[in-house]
Amino acid sequence: MILEMPSLTLRPWTPADADALVKNANDRRVWANLRDRFPHPYTRADAEGWIAFCTEHAPPGDNMAIVVDGQVAGGIGLERFDDVHRRTAEIGYWLGAPHWGRGLATQAVVALTRYGLEQVGLERIQAGVFDWNGASARVLEKAGYAYEGRMRRHVVKDGRVGDVLLYARVREEGAAGGA
Repeated sequence: MILEMPSLTLRPWTPADADALVKNANDRRVWANLRDRFPHPYTRADAEGWIAFCTEHAPPGDNMAIVVDGQVAGGIGLERFDDVHRRTAEIGYWLGAPHWGRGLATQAVVALTRYGLEQVGLERIQAGVFDWNGASARVLEKAGYAYEGRMRRHVVKDGRVGDVLLYARVREEGAAGGA
């Protein structure tokens, strides 16, 4: 599956992406706004392991490379819930610092949200944002996500305790909802 937007493409990860992945992911500023399962420092072995996981185990569309001008600039994915929450997913995304401030994350979120609601049949896509990451909150707001609440003292990152802001897009009644 490939999703085209005006300034970027979302596509599956390939082994050829490893160098660009390390270049963009090995940045403490990126790591500071992501879960601890995203390693720092980010090594070539981390990149190769991630790409292998995505190509061998992840359902199509769940983990995509964000490609700008032919090079990987970041990643985006849907992590689907199960049981009674099986029509809900969490969206996660990141961009390398050289690509910040250009509206690329918003385009990527719009594209994957549309895919999740229209093609996968999700009813809800949500995201949790560390309260110190105002740029990510703005990405979600520009992509049509609604602020649903603050989970107080919900995260510990780099020795810091913080709140998580919860945002969500839901399928509009009777429609898949366009992002």
